[in-house]
Amino acid sequence: MQSLSRQFVLFMTVALGATCCGCRGHDEYPNGPIVLVCPWAAGGGTDRTAREVAVLLEQELGVPVNVVNATGGAGVTGHTRGALARPDGYTITMVTVEINMLHWRGLTNISYHDYDPVGMLNRDATAVFVLPDAPWKNPGDLERSIRDNPGKVRASGTAQGGSWHLGFAGWLNHEGIDPGDAIWVSINGSAPSLQELIAGGVDVACCSLPEAQALLDAGRIRCLGVMADQRVEQYPDVPTFKEQGVDWSFTAWRGICLPNGCPAEVRDHLAVALENVAQSQEFRGFMSHAGFDVTWQPPDEFAATMASVDKQLGELLTSKAMQSMRRARFGPMLFPGVLAVVGGACLLGLVVSGQLRRTADTASLSLRDLGRLAEIVVWVVVYLIFAETAGFLLTAGVLLALLLIRLGNRWFASVAISLAVVAVTYELFAVVLKVPLPRGWLGW
Repeated sequence: MQSLSRQFVLFMTVALGATCCGCRGHDEYPNGPIVLVCPWAAGGGTDRTAREVAVLLEQELGVPVNVVNATGGAGVTGHTRGALARPDGYTITMVTVEINMLHWRGLTNISYHDYDPVGMLNRDATAVFVLPDAPWKNPGDLERSIRDNPGKVRASGTAQGGSWHLGFAGWLNHEGIDPGDAIWVSINGSAPSLQELIAGGVDVACCSLPEAQALLDAGRIRCLGVMADQRVEQYPDVPTFKEQGVDWSFTAWRGICLPNGCPAEVRDHLAVALENVAQSQEFRGFMSHAGFDVTWQPPDEFAATMASVDKQLGELLTSKAMQSMRRARFGPMLFPGVLAVVGGACLLGLVVSGQLRRTADTASLSLRDLGRLAEIVVWVVVYLIFAETAGFLLTAGVLLALLLIRLGNRWFASVAISLAVVAVTYELFAVVLKVPLPRGWLGW
């Protein structure tokens, strides 16, 4: 039996090596489902655009495209998930202008540099909404109210520091008003913000005109103006801020990006498909009906726009008047820093108290013990080397079976346990929790 186990281990090792060396990672793209990460809540403009893009991309690419709303952290959660995804083309992100803001505010280290642009889809200007019976008839009335009654007006539209907040705060700053004189209620998306406006939780809501179209058409809210250079074609009755004597405009953009490191042929293939979507009658009809602008930019132009907007918003967010919007005291490295300090203090305490000293009856580590420790590292390294190529199921299954046999279990029991454990793990993480695991050459 021991001889049979050794032969089986040798066979499995050779099979894994031959399989991985003979495969070709990406023969055709795509050959499996694609996840489209949306950093904002369902029902908002970004979510609606993402879902329409997903439907049309399915037709272009011939594979399912599933939208996942990864909300929270003022857009940090979704943008981080997209940027750190496996760079194989099977996770794409509906990136928004917030990627040009979050790192300036000290909320994350993720920036537009962590993405490979595929194409810009649209731009929308910030609009300001109030209830029909609100006392303000135009932006000037609202400005005077905030100036004369600091801390009384409550506004919302997105998370603090998001695009709509920055448009609103930038307008106040432009008029010589401290942005903090209006209380901004942080909410993840325009849809819940408009609900708060209807419920009376806030006095003002800021978002794009398309996002508020249903409530606007029903007469449940009123628009004081849009922060655009000229009137939005789909809303000819809504005046701009400039028409009302306020020389201020602010627009947000949306586009599709890949995480850095994707093969060039994958990005090129996806860019062609996305351009076909952006130029299609179905997409333009949907965007026009919903009131959304369509602004297509190919990868290189989109990259230049992201760089330009990042520079402009960086100058605004680091200005003295906007310092209240920064949250550097709770930066992304706070928790790891606290853990490092606590861990260091505990280690120092053990050293000082003598707990780490070797007692007389403590056996020293033998070469065999050191070999076992090194073996654990080897298993991990082997997985990292082969997982991306062979896939999670094949690599984890073979390695777990070999490890169980190495621990003295019978080969058939080890294989059975390995199959069950790996299958359940894959189902839990890849299917239920939507965590992208290495697919491998078999598409698993």
